[in-house]
Amino acid sequence: MKKIRYGILGFGNFAERTIAPAIQASPNSELVALQKRSRAAAEEKARALHIPLAFDSVESLVNHADIDAVFSTSAVVQHARDVITAAQAGKHVLVEKPMGMTAEETMRMIEVCRSNHVKLMVGQMVRLSPLIARMKEILRSGLIGNVVFVRTEYMYDARLSLRRWMWDRTTAGGGASFDIGIHCLDTIRSLLDDEVVSVKSQLAPFPTEATTEQTSLVALKFSQGTPASIYCSFVCSYRRSIIEVIGQEGVLSAENFTMSNQTLPLKIILGKIGAIAETREESIVVPNLYEKEVTLFSEALLNNTAVPIPGEEGWKNQLVLDEVLKGT
Repeated sequence: MKKIRYGILGFGNFAERTIAPAIQASPNSELVALQKRSRAAAEEKARALHIPLAFDSVESLVNHADIDAVFSTSAVVQHARDVITAAQAGKHVLVEKPMGMTAEETMRMIEVCRSNHVKLMVGQMVRLSPLIARMKEILRSGLIGNVVFVRTEYMYDARLSLRRWMWDRTTAGGGASFDIGIHCLDTIRSLLDDEVVSVKSQLAPFPTEATTEQTSLVALKFSQGTPASIYCSFVCSYRRSIIEVIGQEGVLSAENFTMSNQTLPLKIILGKIGAIAETREESIVVPNLYEKEVTLFSEALLNNTAVPIPGEEGWKNQLVLDEVLKGT
């Protein structure tokens, strides 16, 4: 079976813990290279993980003939550099979220990939979850009636993270909104199959040119009139995420909706005559979503078909994030 040969750009703890194993586990993908700023560190890590090639620059990796595609896991400020450099070398690109620092930057990335005839996909892997697919199915069935509100929360203790650059706005672009709030935003957009037309936000502390926000509360309005909210924070003693869809006839809710490799509960509450009439719970098996995104991207490359989460989706998310950071 032909496999897509990947190189990972910006190889750090996240790539080692999550992305490298996902590529290695994918049936149609092969991890052949990594890049770190230090050549010695890159070679040491490649030996330890049995990866054939090691590089200390993006340019040297993307110009190697034995690499078909790259996965950018760099800090956000480096995403545009990674994508554009790879595209100009004729390599396809899977880039971590958020796709860029601004909507203008992400559109430039899309345009360069298009002009160089390479595929671009953004790593919003939560929308590939069977849990989200099942929620969509229930919404389309009309079981809970017309959606009147969507509420999301995502928080964790960022003091434990090794990615200290997340606190630096010049490197991360934004704080909790960029790192975890974007999963909430993308999932709501996917569930509603609609686009945001209004954004109001409260940020704490308010970001400066140098520092990011730690907590964000965002109110959204979609084009079909549905309101939604996102609460995300780096300030929590434990990890928690939840999504709740309120309809005229009932409510769907799921905790830990962003997680992989777990069986997650989906709760359905139906009402009648002003009271709870029925409560159901479904157990949804969620695979490794990082492996799934890599496999689907490789499949699109092998068959020359459309990628499941194109760069345009990253751009639409970024339009909203740009407004979030303005505050109200």
